[in-house]
Amino acid sequence: MEIPVVWSVVLLVAALWNLAVWPSFWRRVTKDPRARDAAGRPTRFFTVHAVLVGVSMVLAVLVGVVGVLGLVG
Repeated sequence: MEIPVVWSVVLLVAALWNLAVWPSFWRRVTKDPRARDAAGRPTRFFTVHAVLVGVSMVLAVLVGVVGVLGLVG
C-alpha cells in the first residue's frame, strides 16, 4: 500500500486516540443513571451509545491497520 509515511503516522495516532478515549467514555455511559430503566433493562440511551462506541472502536482498529500497512508496505 502506497501511503506517505506522515499519513500512516496520522492514521496510527488517530487509531490510538480512539482506542484510548472510547473505553473511558463507555465506562461513564454504563454508570449513567439513564443507561438502565427501573427494572434494570438497557434503555435507548444505552443502546445508542453502545452502537456509537462499538462502531468507533471497529473503525479505530481498521484505521490502525491501514496505518500499519502504509508503514510496512
